[in-house]
Amino acid sequence: MNLNDLKLFDAVAYHGSFTKAAEAMHTVQSNVTARIKILEDEFGTALFLRTSRKVSLTPAGFTLLESSKKISNIIAETKLSLGGGNTINGQIRIGFLETTMALRGPGLVNELAAKFPQIEIDFKSAMRDKLIDDVLNFKLDAAFVPAPIDSEELGQVHIMDESLVVVAPIGISSLDELVQQLQIKTIVFDQGCFFRARLESWLGSKKISNYHRTVMSSIEGVVNFIESGIGFSFLPKELITTFYKERKLKIFSLPTEIGAIKTVLIYRKENTSDPLLNAFMSLFH
Repeated sequence: MNLNDLKLFDAVAYHGSFTKAAEAMHTVQSNVTARIKILEDEFGTALFLRTSRKVSLTPAGFTLLESSKKISNIIAETKLSLGGGNTINGQIRIGFLETTMALRGPGLVNELAAKFPQIEIDFKSAMRDKLIDDVLNFKLDAAFVPAPIDSEELGQVHIMDESLVVVAPIGISSLDELVQQLQIKTIVFDQGCFFRARLESWLGSKKISNYHRTVMSSIEGVVNFIESGIGFSFLPKELITTFYKERKLKIFSLPTEIGAIKTVLIYRKENTSDPLLNAFMSLFH
């Protein structure tokens, strides 16, 4: 086993594919397959479950992945120490909700580039539960997600407090008018969306279960449909006031128990020795 073998192993674990791992590591698939086979022979156990559709870690493989990350962090710390502690370089993978990325992403890129110009950010947008799962499984180094987070494996840093608001067509004069329509129409993201869950909980609190859903895949799509008078949605107030204040929309406040959002940055606790992660987290101290 050598460090390159562990890098190939990490790539397969991350991409869930020998082919994609080979492409990412600029080698051929046969080499990746051969090196993984050597690792499995050395450890005397299968590291991946292989099917026709995907490759996934076995319990032994996940244990090796945890150890591999620790080894990588130790090497990175050592290089930094021997090099005088001046340069932190590499790529960090950060997850966002799409709305948070739109609001915070550009500023973070600029701030990180100013303080740590050798660090590159790989952003990933996904639903809350997917982001949490990807941090737990080392596919992301950290992610911005709405609290609360219930996991002993994850650390968290409070980032900001937001407010969800009802965003409705311009012709709606009140929330009472909105919920008393003959056919209530909502514009939502797919299942797993935090905002959609809050919207459905709010409707449930009003004993409304029969309503129409239009599912969209982008913020712009949701806003366009609301402006067209098709329905309403829940979105962060800052998002609307920052990017869509000139649009024909009506905003209504929500009770604190529904509208308040606390956004936190989550990360694996044992990964705090990673110089890249520490550099990124220093932006919020």
